[in-house]
Amino acid sequence: MMRPILAGLDTEYGFSVEARGAENQIEDSQTFVRTFPGTAFVGWDYRHEAPRSDLRGFRLDALAFDPEDAKFDAGRTYGSSVEIRSDRVLTTGGRFYNDHGHPEYATPECFTLRGLVGHELAGDEILRQTARAYEDKTGKSVALYKNNTDFHGASWGTHENYLVSRSVGYEKLFKGVMPMLLVRQILTGSGKVGSETGAKVPYQISQRADFIVEPANAETLYRRPLFNTRDEPHSRPTDFIRLHVISGDANMIAASTFRKVGLVKLAVALTEIGAAPLWDIKDPVRSFQSISRDEGYRFEIPLAKDSWTTADEILESYFSAAERFLDLDEELQSIIDEGRKLLQSLRTDFPSFARTVDWAAKRQMLEMYMQDSGTDWNDPALRSYDLEYHNLNADESLHSALVDMDLVVPNPEAIWEPEHSRAWVRGYAIQNFASHLKSAAWRSLTFEVNGQQEDVELWPDQTYNLELDALANVNTFIQAMREMK
Repeated sequence: MMRPILAGLDTEYGFSVEARGAENQIEDSQTFVRTFPGTAFVGWDYRHEAPRSDLRGFRLDALAFDPEDAKFDAGRTYGSSVEIRSDRVLTTGGRFYNDHGHPEYATPECFTLRGLVGHELAGDEILRQTARAYEDKTGKSVALYKNNTDFHGASWGTHENYLVSRSVGYEKLFKGVMPMLLVRQILTGSGKVGSETGAKVPYQISQRADFIVEPANAETLYRRPLFNTRDEPHSRPTDFIRLHVISGDANMIAASTFRKVGLVKLAVALTEIGAAPLWDIKDPVRSFQSISRDEGYRFEIPLAKDSWTTADEILESYFSAAERFLDLDEELQSIIDEGRKLLQSLRTDFPSFARTVDWAAKRQMLEMYMQDSGTDWNDPALRSYDLEYHNLNADESLHSALVDMDLVVPNPEAIWEPEHSRAWVRGYAIQNFASHLKSAAWRSLTFEVNGQQEDVELWPDQTYNLELDALANVNTFIQAMREMK
């Protein structure tokens, strides 16, 4: 079998509080996170975080900041960064915190796609539970949206993270993965009414396309890239790279989340063995945006030497290479089989395509509304319907309405227990040894036992199957962790 690739998802949620404005959002999000009603550990360890480090071998002096966001922050103070982020580490090993005025949930790291999707859906439920607790506490209602834009120039992220061998390096990783990031939106985008940059367009495939402006850099808040070069491995930096993907959309349909991550896993696995198809794309950013806006679904992509290809051809090149060079597991083979069927049904059976692809489901919904109301793409109400597709409240969500109408496949059950990845260790320590735990991070735990500080490395490529006696007390637990490598 091919090497298991550890992956995780970080989802920022659109967020508004009754009778409060954008100028209150950081404060409100901070309070919201702190209202989480479940068991959590407070004590995130920031020692290993390095957002200004770049895979290309240098360190940025500063990160760019959106000037629109800066207007709301002018003259305001919010306390220390630790207070602002208000990190909660959950008993599943996941993380819940405030990120620039958005509640953000980071899943436990998972080896399987099914496990990751289940925990991503669990994050939605965590947000719903917190919203109910917040409303009980403050008397103010909260609206939560799993999307990436407010239609007024702001965008927030749904980030993916993949464990990659450090030996691959930046150049090989960029060439092997970037074409997949460019074309997968056809099968994974969330859709968007209109545009916020460039020429006007009725509808787009990708919510992030308007905000992707460079092929590669380490930024996440402004000057966003198609391929993010942040070098923050969340593990031993001599051994691993964390491929940090910021150009994808948030998905309401779990099948799209499954597919979104699986497609990148295929590209990473092929890159690691030197078998990724190589495409010399002339202008990746322009192509990313043109695919998003292509109403005819031709998806033509100019190449560097006055030739061209299509997104369909690029996807098939990865599918064919994966079947030829990888010992595929059932999950990744299903990504290839389904991907081929979807590319065909996109043009021959759009309702079938729309059952598992967010942008198509949303477009079909909007076209039904326009037909019934006798309106067109100029109707300003369409953006409201677009937004409500992403509402986390099932009673108000138009995604939920499509599920009830059997136009979209229902999502599976959320998963609350992690796989036996390093996230399981983190969650177990929080549940059982919180009195000894001083701090937690993606790559390590720090305990205090008998006045001594004990650091434990968490290995991202390790499966943790421990005997019961190793879990009896904090000392045997620490010892068992250290014997894993």
